[in-house]
Amino acid sequence: MTARRATASALPDQLQQQETDEVRDPQKQWVTIVWNDPVNLMSYVTYVFKKLFGYDDQKATKLMLDVHHEGKAVVSTGSKEQVEHDTARLHAMGLWATFQPA
Repeated sequence: MTARRATASALPDQLQQQETDEVRDPQKQWVTIVWNDPVNLMSYVTYVFKKLFGYDDQKATKLMLDVHHEGKAVVSTGSKEQVEHDTARLHAMGLWATFQPA
């Protein structure tokens, strides 16, 4: 029982530290990750990368193949706000995407 209380009380401290770190370093880079899914065709994923990010055929195809073969690919980097926006746009196009610190 004591261990649970210690863990529970440590969580808010950890969250506060993360928020403090983000405030201290506004230039911190974040990444948008697209994950492989069983739904979308490879040609559609390539199309989305070209449409949303302006990538040429070669770069969009390489990223799509990374998603297909590796299970994921980093498709954009930037501020937290930028990658949140990119993630929302990818969701709107039906792709599975997340963002995280670089």
